[in-house]
Amino acid sequence: MLSNFPTARLRELDAAHHFHPFTDHGALKLDERRVIVRADGVWLHDSEGNRILDGMAGLWCMNVGHGRQEIVEAVRAQMSELSYYNTFFKTTNEPVIELSALLSEITPPQFNMFFYGSSGSDSNDTILRMVRTYWDLMGKPDKKTVIARKNAYHGSTIAGASLGGMGGMHAQSGLPIPGIVHIAQPYWFGEGMDMSKDEFGIHAARELEREIDRLGEGNIAAFIAEPIQGAGGVIIPPDSYWPEIRRILKERDILFVSDEVICGFGRTGNWFGCETYGTEPDLMTMAKGLSSGYLPIGAVAVSREIARVFHEKGGEFYHGYTYSGHPAACAAAIANLKIMRREKIVERVASDIGPYLQERWLRLGDHELVGEARMTGLVGALELVPDKKNLARRFENIGTVGAMARDNSFANGLVMRAVRDSLILSPPLVLSHEEADILVEKASKTLDDTWAMLKKQGLVSPE
Repeated sequence: MLSNFPTARLRELDAAHHFHPFTDHGALKLDERRVIVRADGVWLHDSEGNRILDGMAGLWCMNVGHGRQEIVEAVRAQMSELSYYNTFFKTTNEPVIELSALLSEITPPQFNMFFYGSSGSDSNDTILRMVRTYWDLMGKPDKKTVIARKNAYHGSTIAGASLGGMGGMHAQSGLPIPGIVHIAQPYWFGEGMDMSKDEFGIHAARELEREIDRLGEGNIAAFIAEPIQGAGGVIIPPDSYWPEIRRILKERDILFVSDEVICGFGRTGNWFGCETYGTEPDLMTMAKGLSSGYLPIGAVAVSREIARVFHEKGGEFYHGYTYSGHPAACAAAIANLKIMRREKIVERVASDIGPYLQERWLRLGDHELVGEARMTGLVGALELVPDKKNLARRFENIGTVGAMARDNSFANGLVMRAVRDSLILSPPLVLSHEEADILVEKASKTLDDTWAMLKKQGLVSPE
């Protein structure tokens, strides 16, 4: 197999045949391609023998860590018994039944039914069709518009990218599609430092109210939002934000969709981010931590009221995927959730490793390169600035310094991700105290290395 090939040959084959996601292929050099060959716990191992701390939990998803043989065995056993069959045409299977019952116990009490796909992206595609169909069934066909937020990420399919507020994605594809509008994000460090955090939180929340008034409540189907905007740069809203959003939505006949693809399954210290922030969604999208990335699976949690309307008035809902309720993917999710319950991983994020890492992570805010350090649960960010005494000042050529710091982090054996000129972190939830200390040590060295490079280039004050 290819495992016998030298790294140079693997890179050549990759360059010749693999079209990477979210990649500038023209700028991707041959020697920049990392070949990951195995992983265990919170550690990755590449083809050159390097051991790297996985500070992004794969892609926000490896909540129980790598190499869990219990999940591997559950998938093997299921594929030996029933590797695949569809859930169309009045058909079901044992794993999808068990997973649905398990999710009804884990999710907030308004949820009792679950629709399955393969990713967060297709879950959000499902949302768009579901909320519009729901209002048709309710005799309110004008309620078609969905309000989302700028700089949010809801996937990269046509509907998912439209719901998301990423300007670069919209520019490449002629998006968003009609019927989707975006309001400002609750990003205090980037957009609200002329107010207190609480003042800005209220101001940002009332953007929703202003947009509802502008469009007319009778035209709006839903508001969709991540509890914390993950790919947008770990935008943690001020404490005043979500209570005001909840007030606005309770006063209006508009559905609320909580995108829990990143925040779900323990990331914020509760099973779901909506529980952390006290919101009451009508629908939730889920993926990533649902199976801890062991197999692709996504889901939509449907409230009892919405399910009732579809059952009583809907007839056939003309929507579904080949792999909806895939038995092996469901088996992986079941095993993953059983591990999380047995090991009390969510509780540990709330009361043990979460506070432990937060205390150390926030200390990095004292570094001369860091304008703000923030973290909730086990998801955090470091905002990089050229002048700590003037936080309104930013680096020119936004993203260049962030990319430099990200590359330094990789060189130091820690995966962190760059968004604009910030570093973001989302490690596996099974991170130990010792590993947290190593993580912070590597992050600190990354800041030192980046600061030294910037001083050498004259991009920051030498003081």
